[in-house]
Amino acid sequence: MVVRQESSLAPAEFRAAVAAMRAAPLRPEVFCEEMPAPQRIAPYAAALSADVTVDETDVGTGRLILLHDPDGNDAWDGTFRCVAYCRAEVELELVADPMLAHVGWSWLTDALEAHGAAHTAASGTVTRVATESFGGMAEDGGTAQVEVRASWTPIAAPDSPDGPAGLDITPHVEAWGELLCAASGLEPVPEGVVVLPSRRGQRGTPGR
Repeated sequence: MVVRQESSLAPAEFRAAVAAMRAAPLRPEVFCEEMPAPQRIAPYAAALSADVTVDETDVGTGRLILLHDPDGNDAWDGTFRCVAYCRAEVELELVADPMLAHVGWSWLTDALEAHGAAHTAASGTVTRVATESFGGMAEDGGTAQVEVRASWTPIAAPDSPDGPAGLDITPHVEAWGELLCAASGLEPVPEGVVVLPSRRGQRGTPGR
């Protein structure tokens, strides 16, 4: 299968979803740009990559892939699928905490709920990684990371006046951005506070 990314031949619903994906507002700490979509997964695909940067230091990274199969996919329970990845540094002692994986998964589910990203068939994994240094590198100390890999099927909000045609990818991209920030240790934005949007394409070729 050859993946056909956005083009004039792509279905209108996919082109609209990609446009929303590109325009979705993210926090200013998230530096986001387009990346090549993986091949042979779905007839149509688009992808974003992002780094979370605080004081010019990268504290988290991730990617979001939007898949579309107009004929539907039984495993997805729909025609679209979001596939997300997130990796961030955490305190070394947290790796031993048995609740870390549950907390990591809640970062995603809470973000989807907070942004009103209606979905179904969510699945994924949370991986804890600890690295110890020895010999000449012993002074470097240990490091730890948490990785979240997840996928879910975006659906139209229950109150959408347009039914299935009312599918909006924007809240799903926002939720992914929120996942990146939560994993990276950023405090949630207080309710009612408007944040400046992120700057796109800061690293590499601009996505637009």
